Amino acid sequence: MADRTENEKRELEKELAAAVRGEVSFTTADRALMTMDASNYRRVPRGVVAPRDAEDVAAALRVCRDHGVPVVPRGAGTSIAGQATGVGVVLDFTRHMRRIVSLDEAAGTAVVQPGVILDDLRAAAAPHGLTFGPDPSTHSRCTLGGMIGNNSCGSHSVAWGTTADSVHELELLTYGGERVRAGQGIDSDGAPTGLPARLRDGVKSLVDGELALLRTGYPELPRRISGYALDALLPEAGTDLARALTGSEGTLGVLTEATVRLVRTPAARALAVLGYPDEGAAAEAAHTLLPHGPLTVEGMAADLVGSAAGLPKGGAWLFVEMGGASRAEATAAAEALCRAAAGGLTDHAVVSDPAGQRALWRVREDASGTATRMPDGSEAWPGWEDCAVPPAQLGPYLRDFRALLTQHGLRGTPYGHFGDGCIHVRIDFDLLTAPGIRRFREFSYDLGDLVVAHGGSLSGEHGDGQARAELLPKMYGPELVGLFGRFKDLWDPAAGLNPGMLVRPARLDDNLRFEVLPKRPVPVEFGYPHDDGDFSAAVRRCVGVAKCRQLTANAGSSDVMCPSFRATGEEAHSTRGRARLLHEMLAGEVVTDGWRSEEVRDALDLCLSCKGCRSDCPVGVDMATYKAEFLHHHYEGRLRPAAHYAMGRLPQWLRAAAPAAPLLNVLARSPLAGVGKRLAGIAAERPIPQLATEPFTRWWWRRRKASGVPAAGTARTVVLWADTFTNFLSPEVGRAAVQVLEAAGLHPLLPPTLPQDPAGRAPRPRRHRPLCCGLTYVSTGQLDQARAVMRRTVEVLDPLLRDGRPLVVLEPSCAAALRTDLPELLSDDPRAARIAASVRTFAQALEELAPDWEPPRLDRPVVGQTHCHQHAVLGDAAERRLRERAGLTGELSGGCCGLAGNFGFEAGHYDVSVACAEDRLLPAVRESAADAEVLADGFSCRTQLDQLAGRPGRHLAEVLAQALEEEGGKASG
Repeated sequence: MADRTENEKRELEKELAAAVRGEVSFTTADRALMTMDASNYRRVPRGVVAPRDAEDVAAALRVCRDHGVPVVPRGAGTSIAGQATGVGVVLDFTRHMRRIVSLDEAAGTAVVQPGVILDDLRAAAAPHGLTFGPDPSTHSRCTLGGMIGNNSCGSHSVAWGTTADSVHELELLTYGGERVRAGQGIDSDGAPTGLPARLRDGVKSLVDGELALLRTGYPELPRRISGYALDALLPEAGTDLARALTGSEGTLGVLTEATVRLVRTPAARALAVLGYPDEGAAAEAAHTLLPHGPLTVEGMAADLVGSAAGLPKGGAWLFVEMGGASRAEATAAAEALCRAAAGGLTDHAVVSDPAGQRALWRVREDASGTATRMPDGSEAWPGWEDCAVPPAQLGPYLRDFRALLTQHGLRGTPYGHFGDGCIHVRIDFDLLTAPGIRRFREFSYDLGDLVVAHGGSLSGEHGDGQARAELLPKMYGPELVGLFGRFKDLWDPAAGLNPGMLVRPARLDDNLRFEVLPKRPVPVEFGYPHDDGDFSAAVRRCVGVAKCRQLTANAGSSDVMCPSFRATGEEAHSTRGRARLLHEMLAGEVVTDGWRSEEVRDALDLCLSCKGCRSDCPVGVDMATYKAEFLHHHYEGRLRPAAHYAMGRLPQWLRAAAPAAPLLNVLARSPLAGVGKRLAGIAAERPIPQLATEPFTRWWWRRRKASGVPAAGTARTVVLWADTFTNFLSPEVGRAAVQVLEAAGLHPLLPPTLPQDPAGRAPRPRRHRPLCCGLTYVSTGQLDQARAVMRRTVEVLDPLLRDGRPLVVLEPSCAAALRTDLPELLSDDPRAARIAASVRTFAQALEELAPDWEPPRLDRPVVGQTHCHQHAVLGDAAERRLRERAGLTGELSGGCCGLAGNFGFEAGHYDVSVACAEDRLLPAVRESAADAEVLADGFSCRTQLDQLAGRPGRHLAEVLAQALEEEGGKASG
């Protein structure tokens, strides 16, 4: 039987590959990547097809139909009800069918293919003063096809409605191969236009025979998304077939093209943030603001946003956006709304500058991810993500909803589109045990009753899928649900399109994605402190919201995640894709060889370990750590790639090479260098950096010997970390830092020299073997070596830092390793946590210990990039303030330089490394003023700039040290 199944699978793959011009893949990796969307559900498909055009779609449907294999249309895979998962062939529209065919400014319409990303359409429409009205929080990666399939909405629906309100015409293919052009209107016989004869007659007969049911069976509310919108086919509704098919979740036809309506955008916007005592007060007030013509009325409570900066005083907030012909007009409208609402407010604020608005909207948009963790760190899940009630009922509904949570012993943090009565919530269901799953099911049934009792819809935005379709009889009754089944059978009599969704669905507690994971924690090396040491729980963090799939950065964004996806556009090279493969590795059903998996290894190979996901992912996925963990197990007891030995053990090689630096620098520029690079696994395109002829530590001890020991330790003494890169490759950074720290009145000392011994005597300078943070060992997964190196570092540093003395680290990647990797890899040693807490960047040390020191003024612009590890782990607020005090104006770009330590030097990575640099860093440098100071605190960033831009970057310490010297020269002159 297994052989027969395999033969059928191979034959299906062979026929699809012959019929389709796009990619056809039945590989383990591509199937694993498509097992899940952003829901609680998981299904394993047979294969994946990326069609190039409508003819490819028709060919794929024909082959699948001949084999009796179902088809699942899929966009970005951000669906929350499970409708983007399936067991047949997945049609992935994100690779090729993403063209904006035309945009008609006069008509206010656009023709798009289903894979067009919403933000791409909005960017194309913006120069004409137009936009696509619906804007879900996933706007930077969701596709128009997915939005039409789910009838998506977004925060501006109070002004511009749902996707169904923006659809003019749809072109589809049925599973049977029939072509449909669905719009609005009827032919001379009163049947919907654009249908082949069989469907034309069937749809007309169904509607004519059920007029009374269609007129009375649907609740009236703005966010009614559940079920098929068959009432759109009523004569008084204009017989709008396009609207009836919107929200059908790929169960009736496969979309190949859509004509959508665009709306005129206001020239300016202002955001009124209204504070209320609690969530109930905000919910009661939301609908009363609608007469003022807002563009949005979004609600959040304190249990979701915590102490987010910029929010006025209160326990809950409404974000109300007002438009106007100018900033002044929009601001005036927002202020008038605040005055009208003043009676129930605890506080309010009006934000008119675009940057301030973006910062606040990010709090709201990230909620779909941040809500997956409760305040105590426990997990929360979708499933009841978006039910909706009439806006005036929202206050009473939320009170009853909270009571129902308490009754079932559950917790959740509601937020969402209060102006439309639509609530998003993630709930701390236990979906790992049988009792927890029973509670999930019982709660779902009770909540279905509650929603219906308040006149609501089970889905107010994301569709029914598998999560809620079982409960549709509660909302519509058996007769109307039976009509849904008849409509499905008319369009898809072979049940080949997305079976198990919306009509005759699987049970809401079947196919849960967690049931295949190990029941006990797997043995791992890192401590995973935020996941109770459980690697499976760490991997479960990825819920699929796919913020990592953004191909372009948001305006003004400093985000880093995910540079490899931006370079390749491949799901396997996104943070989500890698997390999915790790999930399947743990499950063992699709990826069957565990830690030895080549599929997981290949996906992680292009992970730069930039740590961007650690901060930018709304749920805190930490792929750099997961990669190190995987590489450790994958190569355990086996030969590693040459680059792991060459660059993973770089500290050892550099220490050994230091005495012969001049000779080695000559050889690095000779023909022999090519041979050495091949043997070491280094990219042929990469020049080898020059070694310092005098390491920083040697300079330090020589200087100490010549000048004597400075005054014994004071409160202004700092321990300066001589990292490998600064010591052996860029000692000028260390020398500059010493100069600036001393100018600020601080006393830097290198370990292991103590400021003074217990008797109060000044210490005698002594040399030592350089310490190491373990970064290069961690990034290559050599965790046993990393732990040994780190333990020695802890032994030396702990006595120096026990009294709270700061550890100043100049290289951001080393600072991040000491702050995070050290305590997480030595989770059994409390000293590691103390050392991590002592880590300060150069700017942080100056700000904390020399707050009154005035840096020299440079008064020139800056360009460059905030180091990705600094962005992700340490933050750059102190650096920004120091630059401002020094008169260095302008912003550094976000993203990753692409070199990323060993990554960009490894053979096979050069093209991706360059593409990452071209994303933001290199264009920013090229476009900068000639006198702009190029700042790059990381050695990798400086190396990438030197090799690709031909323009040297400098550490901030170097810039300030030079300015101090110039000031001193002027004073002496």
